[in-house]
Amino acid sequence: MYVIASFEQSIFLELAITALEQSGIPKHQILAVPLDKRTEDRKLFDTIHRADGFSLFDVAAVLGTCGMLLGAIYGMVLQWGPILWGLIGLCVGLLLGFLFKILFVKRQNKKTKQQHTTEVFLVIRCTHDQNKHVEDILWDNTALGIARLHNE
Repeated sequence: MYVIASFEQSIFLELAITALEQSGIPKHQILAVPLDKRTEDRKLFDTIHRADGFSLFDVAAVLGTCGMLLGAIYGMVLQWGPILWGLIGLCVGLLLGFLFKILFVKRQNKKTKQQHTTEVFLVIRCTHDQNKHVEDILWDNTALGIARLHNE
């Protein structure tokens, strides 16, 4: 039987491995596999084949609509009329919303790069009667998740 656990790279991972070794699991039955961090930034624009559910145009649409509405209202008393001022408000609102969202995405990319630590998968080969004890050790040492694989 294999027990697979996911950990953040931390001292708890080392403590879990040490506790497993002390409980009778030999070193050659424990495998730790670190994952690489993502090095490239999040893409700003979605394509037909790839979309991450993060839209750049939602804030732009809201601010564009507000700018158009205000431009049309105040355009009644201004020189060029409500249609031109509505279009000017629309363009200004779209541009501001788009710039706000781009700045927000770039700031989020920087924060997520600093926050995320590398995850490590720990694979332990054990007998069926050691399963519960191994899982308890992993949960006690802040495993993010645990899976069992029965190989019979």
